[in-house]
Amino acid sequence: MLFSRFLKMALILGLLSAIGPFAIDMYLPALPAIGQSLGAEVGAVQWSLTAFFLALGVGQLLYGPVSDMLGRKPPLYFGLGLFTLASVGCALATDIDTLVALRFVQGLGAAAGMAIPRAVVRDLHTGTEAARLMSLLMLVFSVSPILAPLAGSALIAVTGWRGVFWAVALAATAGLALVFTTLSETRPASERVQSSLASALHAYGLLLRDRHYLGLVFIGGCAMSGFFVYLASSPFVLINHYGLTPTQYSLAFSVNAVAFIGASQLTGALGERFGLVRVVKAAASASGAMMLVLLGYYLAGGDRLAVLIALYFIASAFMGLVIPTTSVLALEQHGAIAGTASALLGTLQMLTGAAAMGVVGLFSSGQPLPMVVGMAAGALVGVALTWLTLGRVHSGALQERRA
Repeated sequence: MLFSRFLKMALILGLLSAIGPFAIDMYLPALPAIGQSLGAEVGAVQWSLTAFFLALGVGQLLYGPVSDMLGRKPPLYFGLGLFTLASVGCALATDIDTLVALRFVQGLGAAAGMAIPRAVVRDLHTGTEAARLMSLLMLVFSVSPILAPLAGSALIAVTGWRGVFWAVALAATAGLALVFTTLSETRPASERVQSSLASALHAYGLLLRDRHYLGLVFIGGCAMSGFFVYLASSPFVLINHYGLTPTQYSLAFSVNAVAFIGASQLTGALGERFGLVRVVKAAASASGAMMLVLLGYYLAGGDRLAVLIALYFIASAFMGLVIPTTSVLALEQHGAIAGTASALLGTLQMLTGAAAMGVVGLFSSGQPLPMVVGMAAGALVGVALTWLTLGRVHSGALQERRA
């Protein structure tokens, strides 16, 4: 019965978290078609992704403190409603500037589904139990990059790229119904008494002075930034350079998601056996090593799609251990301000990813090398941060700090 409730909560939170990424992953196969339809260059189309990520990051700064003050559910209602309206606007956009602006608004709505589920996890659990729930949440969440590109390519074939936005508007409406009917409030009124705008600003100041928290946030952020570079560049590289169809691209993209999902389900068991800190150190280092090999291959003149997919498959598996585990460790010491801590974590990670996409976008040419350089840079900076942050932290240190 306990496991059933555990699984139900993971399913609800994972679906809410996936609504925003679904709007990204379904959209990816359409990027070249959007450029042709709206007469926009590659860089301009990529800005519709970057704008979404920027809003997804900045918006979480608002939702986190609000969820600490008002409870977890009210900001979810607002965010999902805003996302739905912006999705309809995107479906009706007639030029790239309008689409980029509406994608920013859409990202502001989606931010609620990114920040608040992590806070709910921290409301309910800590330690390896939190890692286990977070990994189950990631299992549901990670279905998006497997199914969404395939669903997107099918929709595009039938309805064109605008059908993608009508579909995510329907998904957000379903999310609103899910919050209303099945999600219980995990931030009771008695715990909101001390929460205010002043306390939120104080909490952000506290978090920004916590080097350990920031180190963990940016370890996950660096892992995610490499993935964001791949998100923005891979449609042009795999479809235009390597000649894949949108459906073939969706399948190739899904392979990496399978690796991420499979590995993330091991975080609870590995954390119990070796400690969460050791898991992060080993996984981040292994992911960085794989990306270094991939970078060396392309710098040496290699240009085979199979090599790109195979090596990034392995790197993605290790990222599946790094991202949920660093999130749990970062929130471990901040239960009283879990919403605010989760929001800042999401904001900093999204802004890191958006910055990486923006920089790589300046050099994008549809060729693999700029994309691979950006992906590898994120992974290698993440390795350096891992050892700077956790190099002297043993597996039981966080438990001792709590005691």
